[in-house]
Amino acid sequence: MKKLVPDDAVLVPEEATLVFSGIIYSVYQWQQTLFDNSKTTFEMLKRPDTVATICIVDDKILVLEEEQPHSGVRTSFPTGRVDTSDESTLTAAKREVLEETGYSFNSWKLIGIEQPHTKIEWFIYTYVAWGASNQTTPHLDAGEKIELKQLPFETVKQWSLKPHKNSYMGESSAYFEPSKSIDDLQKIAEFQGQSVDR
Repeated sequence: MKKLVPDDAVLVPEEATLVFSGIIYSVYQWQQTLFDNSKTTFEMLKRPDTVATICIVDDKILVLEEEQPHSGVRTSFPTGRVDTSDESTLTAAKREVLEETGYSFNSWKLIGIEQPHTKIEWFIYTYVAWGASNQTTPHLDAGEKIELKQLPFETVKQWSLKPHKNSYMGESSAYFEPSKSIDDLQKIAEFQGQSVDR
């Protein structure tokens, strides 16, 4: 899949060897030459990327209260893993939003890409979506219980800047802190990075 990553992204080297493949994480190793010309084994993990979407419906923002068997109830935006069947991170974001909220949107913009850990080739893609065109019944996984809320901008901003313990809202603080309204969210510049085929 061709995708954007940050210009300073750390990727598993092409010469690395896959030494373990789990359900989510894969372990890669390679021989790295050091400054004194000796060599040692370096290691990185790799896992599927994540997509998160700030969904705007009229003058409200969609927020999920999601319960999973291993983590209890947590507050987040529609979020999920990029599957091998997804053509792009945008395709994955649209699929996850539809599955978790039942909503489809006409307008989408990629506003951020983060690599949480440089020892893991894993990127979180944040989109903003607006112009709801349709709503159907959500299709939740067997391990999900979701309550969908439509909240005003100020409430969501407050939750992102001061997230409570069981919340992933703080991960969006970089987008909400400079924004004073929903319009400001929509005006955030589209993310620019380097294109890679991974």
